[in-house]
Formats: sequence, structure tokens, C-alpha cells
Amino acid sequence: MISLLFADRCTSCNVCVRICPANVFDAQAEGPPAIARPGDCQTCFHCELYCQADALYVAPDYQEPVAVDAAAVLAGGTVGQYRRHAGWHEWEGSYPNEQWLMETVFRRAAEAAGKRD
Repeated sequence: MISLLFADRCTSCNVCVRICPANVFDAQAEGPPAIARPGDCQTCFHCELYCQADALYVAPDYQEPVAVDAAAVLAGGTVGQYRRHAGWHEWEGSYPNEQWLMETVFRRAAEAAGKRD
């Protein structure tokens, strides 16, 4: 579930507002967007993937909000980790982690389905 928006990192580009399938964010007249409906977060991590400023942190528990220590998240290097390991933007080609590539997931599912026939 969406947990943190680091305003000091945010560029106010509002990409998260546009791409969130659950409409969790609200754009503001000035400054970073607001996490307006955190309970609607589907923990899809799209906002983390698209945020090139690494200003968002989604906690992996999708059912219940959890207490998150912003300083610990920053110190632990987890901010931007999902985007980095998924090979998005400047990380493309640096982390060849196939499990994040949907084409690979779909190919494996098709192969598994073919074995059942």
C-alpha cells in the first residue's frame, strides 16, 4: 500500500496522478501531489515504476497500512529499488531481472498452459 511521498525529492510532474489505476493521488495547485486515498491503493507499484525522482515508497502489504519509518526506508535503499530492479528508465539493461518483464510472464504462462493440453 502506498506509504510515503518524499516531497523533497518530488518534481511535481504528476505522473503518479495520471498512471495510478486506483486514483490514489490528487494533483495540487502547487507542489507535490497528495496521497488522497491510500486505502484504495492496489499495491501495483506503477507509481514507483514511473517516478523517476524516486519520491514514492509503496509498502508491500496491500491489505493493511503499516507503520513505515521514512528515515529507515531512505537509509535502507528501498526507495527506487523496484524501478531499479525492474530495469526502468536509466536502469534499463543494468538489472536483467526477467521476472518483472510481463512478456516473459505471459510466455511462461502460455508454455505452462500448453503442457496441460
